[in-house]
Amino acid sequence: MKKLFTLALVSLLSIGAMAQQTDLRRKINVSGTAETEVTPDIIYISISLKEYLKDNRKKVEISDLEKQLYNAVEKAGINKENLTISNLSSWNYATEKKKNPDFMASKQYRLKVADLNKFNQIIDAIDAKGIASTNIDSYDYSKIESLKKELKIKALLAAKEKAAYMVEALGDKLGKALEIQDGGDNYSQPVYRNYALKSAAMDMGAADPEIDFKKIKLSFSVNVIFEVI
Repeated sequence: MKKLFTLALVSLLSIGAMAQQTDLRRKINVSGTAETEVTPDIIYISISLKEYLKDNRKKVEISDLEKQLYNAVEKAGINKENLTISNLSSWNYATEKKKNPDFMASKQYRLKVADLNKFNQIIDAIDAKGIASTNIDSYDYSKIESLKKELKIKALLAAKEKAAYMVEALGDKLGKALEIQDGGDNYSQPVYRNYALKSAAMDMGAADPEIDFKKIKLSFSVNVIFEVI
């Protein structure tokens, strides 16, 4: 009998605990979004230079092409620290030339710019036949962190506004936020077309390749559970 009483008491206590844990508050679950577009202001461009032979079989040295590049960068108003050699093999061309006098040296550089419109200005100042390739390596926006914070706040406020008019339409009032979930970051990166080899365009007698400049699209979302009172 005593054992049965103990089991009954435990059952009652368990039911009471479960009743206390059950959240009987009325709630509404909504999502909010905010988005914007920004122009990349941190752009890394790779530039590859290579020696070549002129019609008179005279070689255009890599040192001359490199000098043209550095002068063009300086003339464009870009800090020289923004231009670096991007691969170790570029340092070994002197050894290769000693082994083989006909060796055509090449070097790869990485240039950091804030404005892609200066690209053609720089490339135009370099011997076109000495440019092996150019390409955009990566890009970013310098104020991305502060912008993310601003957009997430806007997303939260959008969720609150949505929840408010929905519950008020039923004659209720919106209470405090009970739970907030970050919906994650969504980046739509730009694609640059017609960023082809400058030297190839020059060989065909074409004009400077135009850069199809696009913006970075940022979109942020949040899910919020509000109490309905």
